[in-house]
Amino acid sequence: MSKRRAARELALQCLHQWDQQGPDTGREAAEDVIERLSQDGEVQKYCRRLLETYWEHAIPVDEMIAARAENWRLDRMAVIDRNVLRLAVTELYYFQDVPPKVVLDEAIEIAKRFSTERSGSFVNGILDRILSEREESHGAG
Repeated sequence: MSKRRAARELALQCLHQWDQQGPDTGREAAEDVIERLSQDGEVQKYCRRLLETYWEHAIPVDEMIAARAENWRLDRMAVIDRNVLRLAVTELYYFQDVPPKVVLDEAIEIAKRFSTERSGSFVNGILDRILSEREESHGAG
């Protein structure tokens, strides 16, 4: 497993904790998860970068997901699917060093691994809409 994949999976676990406990205690709990589950400095660094970037842009990221999730409110999505989408949209919009295809592939695989087989299709559909709109408005790449 690549270090970035490990960091994404760790960030998913942290974001799940944050999502369940709320913003007041969730960040502290996320840091505990990072320290407990990874000893790799590179994995921890990328994980923290993902989380901090999402938290900094949580409102626009969540709005972007909600606007493309036909017939699904964000709070009614499976917790794992919602948080995989949050991390993927964060990478798509705020991490210029990660190719969009990599973001999509990683999100789909992580959703399948941690949620259900159908989650991969669900995540893919929403991310595909977001990526298509992003490419239309900003140009491909």
